[in-house]
Amino acid sequence: MFSKSVEKEFQELLSRYPSKRSALIPALHIVQRELGHLTDEGVEYVAGLIGLTKAQVFEVATFYLMFFTKPVGKNVLWVCHNLACDLRGAEEIIEHIEHKLDLKVGETSADGKFTLLRQECLASCDTAPVMQVNEDYEENLTIERIDRILEKLRNKPEER
Repeated sequence: MFSKSVEKEFQELLSRYPSKRSALIPALHIVQRELGHLTDEGVEYVAGLIGLTKAQVFEVATFYLMFFTKPVGKNVLWVCHNLACDLRGAEEIIEHIEHKLDLKVGETSADGKFTLLRQECLASCDTAPVMQVNEDYEENLTIERIDRILEKLRNKPEER
């Protein structure tokens, strides 16, 4: 299911933990990185690797917002809408992104490049409004910055 280098990564991961179960979340991150989301086959693979049932792995995977059990865009945009961000324009930022990408929160763009989600708090109140783009934070957002970020992501070479 995975390349030899990814298989090796799983084995190295397991060797770092005295209990295989402790490697569950990092293993799920690897599957998601490689497949784009947690597929049934990926979850079953991790379950076998760690010695858990598929249901036990899904319990963890569905508890955390960072794991996706359905396909998402190449770029996941999490816009914080907590109080500090909201007071500094988060709703306008969200509406602007929806308009620019022709989608609503929770949807993926037709070209598969973007998924827009709300996040209750990204713990960066002093740089509000803020959004997480994949693994990176974009802070002190303005409409102009959003446009530049989206354009950069549109032109980014495909990785997956």
